[in-house]
Amino acid sequence: MNALAPHRADRTAPYYRPVSQECALFEAAHAKGLPLLLKGPTGCGKTRFVEHMAARLGRPLYTVACHDDLSAADLIGRYLLRGGETEWVDGPLTRAVREGAICYLDEVIEARKDVTVVLHPLTDNRRTLMIDRTGEELVAPPGFMLVASYNPGYQNVLKRLKPSTRQRFLSISFGFPDPATEMAVVARESGLDAARTAPLVRLAGMIRALSGMDLEEGVSTRLLIYAASLIAAGMPLERALQAAVVEPLTDEPDVAEALRDLIASVYG
Repeated sequence: MNALAPHRADRTAPYYRPVSQECALFEAAHAKGLPLLLKGPTGCGKTRFVEHMAARLGRPLYTVACHDDLSAADLIGRYLLRGGETEWVDGPLTRAVREGAICYLDEVIEARKDVTVVLHPLTDNRRTLMIDRTGEELVAPPGFMLVASYNPGYQNVLKRLKPSTRQRFLSISFGFPDPATEMAVVARESGLDAARTAPLVRLAGMIRALSGMDLEEGVSTRLLIYAASLIAAGMPLERALQAAVVEPLTDEPDVAEALRDLIASVYG
């Protein structure tokens, strides 16, 4: 999604299957104007959860995929030359504040450090956004909500949320769903029947339980949906799992071979 274009809520919220009280917590945080931090591994449903809740609450959603070069100006806005004239263009965070929308910063620890300085006044009782270049001070209206996410498994000394930032947010920890829930999600999203979805979910559990293998993370629910979608479309099982499970998880030939052996043990 283009960061400058909001996802507009419609009558049907994107499919999301709750695993605990996360929906109620999100609704309470939104009602009170409190920021929310989502923590969990890649592909476990954090972004889908935010999209679901934005639609459920009837709020526009601005999603920003954070990266090493993302600066405060990218979020707030900048002057641009258009038609020979210089004009101010709001960034996604500014637009969300003006509209009372939800702004979702995906993988916020990837952004540059000056981003957190901008976020702090929005995450306490002030709920303000300073735009130094224009001299504006925007007060977030009811409906505005700041949501951020990150993957704790990828934190290191150089990229870590400071306690002064973490303690400004409510937090929810996400993990992979239990097998029954994951099977229902994969079947619903891919169209693959339950009989063929079950071994996929069993394989995922085995991969996630592995120790001593050179894998940064286990297979995500997202990848299971990809694999199931390929299988449902008629792709041979071995080719689908190679493309959607083995190749995304590793570049090491010996680890790939071990994963293929594990697949053979499940489907043998």
